[in-house]
Amino acid sequence: MTAPVWRAGAFAVLSTLSLVLPLFGPEIGLILGSVVILGALVVTEGRLFDLLAYPDDYEDGRLYGVIAFVFGAGILGFFTTAFSMPVSVLVGTVVLVGYGNLAERLARRRFDQGVRSVAAFCVGGAVAGVAGQIATISITGDSLESALPAVLFLAASGVLLAALLRDVLLLYDDPVIMLSVGLLLWLLAELETAIGPVEILAALAVTIALGYVSYALDTASIAGMLTGVLLGLLTIVLGGYGWFVVLISFFGIGGLSTKFRYDEKESRGVAEDNAGARGSGNVLGNSAVGLAAVLGYAASSAEIVPAESELFLFAFAGSVAAAMSDTLSSEVGSVFDEPLLITTLEPVDPGTDGGVTWQGTLAGFVGSAIVAALSFGFFTEVGAVGAAIIAAAGFVGMLVDSVLGATLEGTRLGNQGVNFLATLSGAIFCALIVLSMAALA
Repeated sequence: MTAPVWRAGAFAVLSTLSLVLPLFGPEIGLILGSVVILGALVVTEGRLFDLLAYPDDYEDGRLYGVIAFVFGAGILGFFTTAFSMPVSVLVGTVVLVGYGNLAERLARRRFDQGVRSVAAFCVGGAVAGVAGQIATISITGDSLESALPAVLFLAASGVLLAALLRDVLLLYDDPVIMLSVGLLLWLLAELETAIGPVEILAALAVTIALGYVSYALDTASIAGMLTGVLLGLLTIVLGGYGWFVVLISFFGIGGLSTKFRYDEKESRGVAEDNAGARGSGNVLGNSAVGLAAVLGYAASSAEIVPAESELFLFAFAGSVAAAMSDTLSSEVGSVFDEPLLITTLEPVDPGTDGGVTWQGTLAGFVGSAIVAALSFGFFTEVGAVGAAIIAAAGFVGMLVDSVLGATLEGTRLGNQGVNFLATLSGAIFCALIVLSMAALA
């Protein structure tokens, strides 16, 4: 085996030592971690050093990769002892990263770095994450049957986030990945999963299939695909399939609109980069508010947040309507001549930030109406009036995006920041109107 595979195997074994915490307690875990760090400082050459050293470690002759890995696990251990992080989350996170890296390195011996190696990381990490949590639950004597849905959900969510972070960060940023995954899983562990293990596996299969289709059709990069699958999984498990249909309508229709007369957009210089494939930044810019609304809905349902869950539902629908409206207005409107700057109504060149056409505006309104119709069909809380509010929220978000594009984009805001604020305005508008109507009733 090659040196990277041996190193990944050694780190996988190192990650297994996290089971010391549930087996023997935090004191022994602290002692073991200190011994490993001390050993990493003492070993500066030889076979053991070569086994564990990352390429950058040779420059200073220190096993900084080992130290950082143990330090990241130690911070999670501190959260378990000083706060309420479950020990199973710590163990599941650490072994997920360790064995996911090993699976990815093994896959790269046969395949180039790409979607297959990412898939190997996800499969290996998910299996290890599930096994680590089950082992911890068995050691602590808790009920495994009742915890199984959460175990599957946390392992799947964690490995998707880890794979995404590995794609956008350096491959050797394991401590950052470990801490990010651990904190996410800590949050998710506090929320209630409304579906069982079979339904969670079905949800994962559906989101992975749709994510791969988006990648195969070049409407999403690998990072964009991972982001979309993670968002889809969280939406289904914490919200429901109705929420997912509303969200996926944006990804599907928005992705296809990017391909609308793409060659013409490319010749005008207004086409999306990477042949229209959406990256993680674009996906998060348009979906971060919706994800926050899903988490808020779950937290409200679990009585963690003192707010009506219906408000988060409307905020979610309003944000997706705004994202859909803005995307369709931009992708359709950019192929038509004589756009007008929204702030002055002066003619501008196609593709100018803040430029609008009547064709694009009409397409944007149709997009928000689609989200409103889907919300009306899938959510009993959304009646005809609620659907009209959602459609209006999408239109408001589209206008906010155009105004920000004409005034702040390129100087104080990037495109993703503008998208985020536009979806946020749609969510706030929708929730405030619903809240005001409830107060007047």
